[in-house]
Amino acid sequence: MIKTSFFALLTVILFSCTTSQSQTDKTSFSAPEFLEKIKATKDAQLIDVRTPGEFEAGHIENAKNINWNDDNFMAEVANLDKTKPIFVYCLSGGRSGSAAKALRKEGFTTVYEMPGGMMEWRSKKMPLATGQAAPAPSAEMTMAQYEALLNSDKTIVVDFYADWCIPCKKMKPYLEKMEKELESTVTIVRIDADKNPTLCQALKVENLPTVKIYKNKKMTWDNIGFVEETTLREKIKGL
Repeated sequence: MIKTSFFALLTVILFSCTTSQSQTDKTSFSAPEFLEKIKATKDAQLIDVRTPGEFEAGHIENAKNINWNDDNFMAEVANLDKTKPIFVYCLSGGRSGSAAKALRKEGFTTVYEMPGGMMEWRSKKMPLATGQAAPAPSAEMTMAQYEALLNSDKTIVVDFYADWCIPCKKMKPYLEKMEKELESTVTIVRIDADKNPTLCQALKVENLPTVKIYKNKKMTWDNIGFVEETTLREKIKGL
């Protein structure tokens, strides 16, 4: 009886140690670490969970595009091998984080993420593969055009957003309201990060939403993440 209890206790301890080790394994990596991890991993499965348009405009080599926002996402990932490591990324980590959570829940044993996403990847000028539908560079706002926006006596509020970004969507209504209410003293400009990757890289915009406030061509406030309307109004009022 004592011997049986001893082995039962030993089993529990060993199981606990194994579980603890798996929980502490690093699963999130910076862009350079992400690339090195892919190279060092045998049978790595790399998926880009952005939209097809984003994917075609530039993606990591050998990545498979499976759109997180597509209703068929889970059906498509079901074709992947759950026993082999899977690497997930998006533009700035939001969609890939949700996808990684869903994959782990589905039984994928090893899932790696890149929270900085393609915004960090591009900011570090890391290699990209492109599809035939890549937009022409001329479609983007240039740095010269961006600087021209700041050449004003008004306070300039620049909101970097993406259509898929939930916090960005929550901010859009009040930004449009403020744009009308404060038009005599404030100019609010919303820039789609997906359509302006080069500009985002130059300005080191690596997460969304990002809000920058300028006065007399100088940046007075730089915020990453969701911001309440009252907070933004206070920042503008204080200038």
